[in-house]
Amino acid sequence: MTVKLNARAFDHAKKLTEEDRIVLDDRDEWSEHRPSAADENAYLEEHGFDEYARWYLGIDDEMGEETKGRYKFPYGDFERVHRCGVLSAEVRAGQQKYPDIENAVAHLHGMLDGRRAANK
Repeated sequence: MTVKLNARAFDHAKKLTEEDRIVLDDRDEWSEHRPSAADENAYLEEHGFDEYARWYLGIDDEMGEETKGRYKFPYGDFERVHRCGVLSAEVRAGQQKYPDIENAVAHLHGMLDGRRAANK
């Protein structure tokens, strides 16, 4: 499996963060905040794979272009960046040894923690 950084999704996440379209939650909340399969399917039905891809920081280039399995490392709920999703992606990218994704997610983590500190 060859998973690489989805630069378009990374840029999208940075833009959303700069626009304060974020949820400053804790890592343990991702299981509750992550979109369900039904949410993913509904988003795909309405927006298509091009928009769907912007919500996943990794692309598995061995999977078909219009398959959900192609997209890895979700970070939001199709509206906002979730800190818990970013933290989860950071840990998984490190465990699976995807340094380009891990570095990008660490950057997002820093941006979100900066926003969190500013809000205290």
